[in-house]
Amino acid sequence: MSTNDTLVAICNQFAVDHANIGIHAVDQNGRTIIYNRKMKEIEGLNLEEVKDRSLLELFNFDTNESTLLNVLQSGQPSLHVKQTYWNRKDMEITTMNDTYPVYYADKLLGAIEFAQDITALEKYVLQPLRRTSRPMTFDQITAESDTMKSVISTAKKAADAGLPVLLIGETGVGKDHIAEGIHHASPVADRIFHTFHCLHTDADVIQRLEQLLVEQPDMTLFCERIDRLSIPLQQRLVHVLQQASTSHQFIASIGDDPVELIASGALVKELYYFFASFAIRIPPLRKRPEDILPFVQAYITSRQEMLGTALSAVDDEVTELFEGYSWPGNLRELELLLDEVSSMWAMEETLTEEMLPLQFRAKVDGTSTTESQPSDFLIQSESKLVPLDRYLREAETYYLEKAMKLHEGNITKTANALGMSRQNLQYRLKKLQN
Repeated sequence: MSTNDTLVAICNQFAVDHANIGIHAVDQNGRTIIYNRKMKEIEGLNLEEVKDRSLLELFNFDTNESTLLNVLQSGQPSLHVKQTYWNRKDMEITTMNDTYPVYYADKLLGAIEFAQDITALEKYVLQPLRRTSRPMTFDQITAESDTMKSVISTAKKAADAGLPVLLIGETGVGKDHIAEGIHHASPVADRIFHTFHCLHTDADVIQRLEQLLVEQPDMTLFCERIDRLSIPLQQRLVHVLQQASTSHQFIASIGDDPVELIASGALVKELYYFFASFAIRIPPLRKRPEDILPFVQAYITSRQEMLGTALSAVDDEVTELFEGYSWPGNLRELELLLDEVSSMWAMEETLTEEMLPLQFRAKVDGTSTTESQPSDFLIQSESKLVPLDRYLREAETYYLEKAMKLHEGNITKTANALGMSRQNLQYRLKKLQN
C-alpha cells in the first residue's frame, strides 16, 4: 500500500470515528462490521458487545422493524425513517435514520446506517400526548400496596420541604411519575416542569441547562438517570446545580443502589450527596403484586374514557398469570403489553388468556407454548455440544416453524403473537431458508 493509500485509509477511519452522527454497518448476515464512537454513545453499547451478535440479539425493536435489517432484506435504501427501540440494558433509544444497501459487482454485501439521536427530543415532544391529559398527581399513581403508600407519603413530604430528591428504582417502575407528582404537590405555584434526559455525551448540554436555570425563575428540574451521564459531565452537573438558585425544586433518578454505583465508578458521590436530602426507593412490581390489577383497571378505565374501547374486565386466568409473573420491565412492560392487547382486540369486553401475545404466555409458563417440547435442544452431554451459532439457528428454526404452524402459516398473526413486525419475521424466515 502506498503512502497516499495509507493516508486515505487513516483519514477515512478518523472521519468515521469522529463524525457527529451514528454510523452502523452490517454484513449480509446482519453482523456488525462498523460501529463508530457516536453510535456507541447513542446506543449505550461498545464494539465488544455488538461485534459477535446480530441486531435482533442486541436490541428489542418491539413491534417496529429494524431499519438496517429492512434494507438488508429489501436491497433498497430507506431515508428519513424514525426508529424507537431498546438496547440490552433496557435503555430506550429513538433515532432518525438514513440507511443504504451496500453492493459490489451487483451483489448485496451488507447495509450501512447513518443515525441522528432524537431520543431526548422525542420524549420532550411526546410528553403532552401521554395517555391521560390530566396532570400526573399522586392521585393518578397506583399505590395499593403498603410499600407504594409509603413512597407516596415520603414524596409528599419532599414536595412540602422543597429539598432535592433522589428517586431510586429499576427501569419502568414509574420514577418519572413520582417526580411529576412531587412537582404538582409543591406549595409553590407557577413552576414549570422540565426533564433533563441524561443520555447525552455532548458537553454543551450542561451549559444549556445552566442557562435555563438562570433564565427560569422557578422550575422543577427532573434529571432522569444521572448515572448514565459520563463522570466528567456528572462533575459539571454538580457544579451547575450548586450554583443555581434555591428557588428551584431539584429531582434526580438512578437505576441502582447508589452505594454500588459509587463503588463501581458509575456515580459521582458529590452528585449523590446533592440529591440525597430525600432518597426514595421505588420497589419493583414483583415486590408489590397488590398494585398489578389496580394498575390494569386504571389503564382500562383510561382507555375507555379517551378512546371509547369496549374492554372493561379481566378474567381469573389472566389475573393469575399477571400476579404470578415477575415483570422484569415493571409497570412499563405491563403498560406496553396492555397497549398491544387493546390495539389487537379493540372490540372484546373481557381480557382472556387467548388474547395475550404468544411470547408473553411462553415467558409466564416457562415452557414452549407449542404442542411438543423442544427436548432436542437440551444439552445432554459434553460430547453432544454443537457450535453456538448452529444451536441458536436450529432452535430459532424450530420455534418459528411451530409458531407458523400454530397460526396456519399466517405471517401477520404469527408476527403479532411473537411481538415483532411482519418485516422482522419475514427477514428471519428468509435468513433461515438460506
